[in-house]
Amino acid sequence: MKSSLIKAAVVSVSIGVFSGVSMAADYKQNPFTLAYEGAITENVKGKVNIHPVNYKLNGLDIAANVYTPANYNPGKKYPTIVVAHPNGGVKEQVAGLYAQRLAEQGYITITADAAYQGASGGMPRNVDKPSRRIEDIHGMADFISQYAGADAARLGLLGLCGGGGYSLKAAQTDKRFKSIATLSMFNSGLVRRNGYMDSQLNTIQERLKQASDARAQEAAGGKIIYAADTMLTDEQIAKLPFDLYRQGFEYYWKTHAHPNSTFRYTMSSLLELMNFDAASNMDLINQPLLMIAGSKADSLYMTQSAFKDAVNAKDKELFLIDGATHIETYWKPQYVNQAMDKLTRFYGKSL
Repeated sequence: MKSSLIKAAVVSVSIGVFSGVSMAADYKQNPFTLAYEGAITENVKGKVNIHPVNYKLNGLDIAANVYTPANYNPGKKYPTIVVAHPNGGVKEQVAGLYAQRLAEQGYITITADAAYQGASGGMPRNVDKPSRRIEDIHGMADFISQYAGADAARLGLLGLCGGGGYSLKAAQTDKRFKSIATLSMFNSGLVRRNGYMDSQLNTIQERLKQASDARAQEAAGGKIIYAADTMLTDEQIAKLPFDLYRQGFEYYWKTHAHPNSTFRYTMSSLLELMNFDAASNMDLINQPLLMIAGSKADSLYMTQSAFKDAVNAKDKELFLIDGATHIETYWKPQYVNQAMDKLTRFYGKSL
């Protein structure tokens, strides 16, 4: 199944307006199909290494990468961090970048493709339901806690974009996570319900009807209907009203494209997404909390809202990366370095 998924996704990446564009981090040139600058190209003794792994979660095959620090000794104990990827993203993109960078600081890290997405199992493809994304995070904790050298008593969580919203929910109840950080947190339920920056308030009921009809069609054995399943031209992308979407297309379709990465999700997922809110029950987080976002990110309002309601979090901090937009925190070295500096100090203290 994995090869057919990759083949289908390669077509979606290669056709359309971006054919022939050279990629800044070409997955095809990396033996682990990693799509970020500075990615590991081979495992070298004494260096940070990557270990592709598979495990079962609720009967589904989950594909993950574990990164181990330099001079890793399975007989020792290392602080360990779970990294949750963005909506539409896969483990080989920004999640892999931060997992590798944290491993360079001495942590064992894991990042997995969400169930029904990427190289993980599950049908139909690209289901994107909050309960399952949150379960993916619990599942990463289950697996990595048993990994040789991982210190389950020093387990941290890092959520990126949509993975940040789901990480907030996971950490509210899963106290195995001793501390939690988010980067460019995206509240998937809020945006699917109200539109980005509340731009779709007038069509909520219409979109719920579309989602309900899509579920009915699925239940009857009909064709799966997908949302966000269109190809856009450069001109159309340039006219999009938000930095996040314009730069997101650039990142996911051009510079850091990966064949398993896609924006589309089943329309029926909206039945669960649209009554979900990543920022609800923030008072349940009593662990140390660090939330990082770009000062120029048009998604900043989501981080700010969740942060103010985390009234019981210990040593909580909101850190703004001056001048950065949402997507720029994924790859621009000057912004990644700032985020890593804060994360290293945060986990160093809290784990």
